Amino acid sequence: MKPLLYSLAALSMAIGVGCGAFGAHGLRDVIPPNDLQIWEKSVFYQLIHSLAVLVLLGTPHTICDDRNSTRSAVLFLVGTLIFSGSLYTLVLTNLRWLGAITPLGGTCFIVGWVLLALSAYRRRAI
Repeated sequence: MKPLLYSLAALSMAIGVGCGAFGAHGLRDVIPPNDLQIWEKSVFYQLIHSLAVLVLLGTPHTICDDRNSTRSAVLFLVGTLIFSGSLYTLVLTNLRWLGAITPLGGTCFIVGWVLLALSAYRRRAI
């Protein structure tokens, strides 16, 4: 499972960099400033959580158990797909109702971070 998650996180990083460049150079003069801010926020969250997956998968088991680190990684990747994907689509299509989906991705991020914190805390107690 880890090699697949590494690959998906690396691919997500590449897509995030590409989307960042596209926003800075291709969308700057095409979309309203507010939509550009939405795009940039989406890129930011995608890059942060994709990088978190790469770091998390390399974290020693003494800090966080393997099962929960994998669960957190999956939540971060699913969260990225939903959060950033819905915002990219919202900006490109102007379908504003997609903003209602975005919090589901944010919830995946939060649950992943809380799971990671609890797992590390429990490891500390062992």
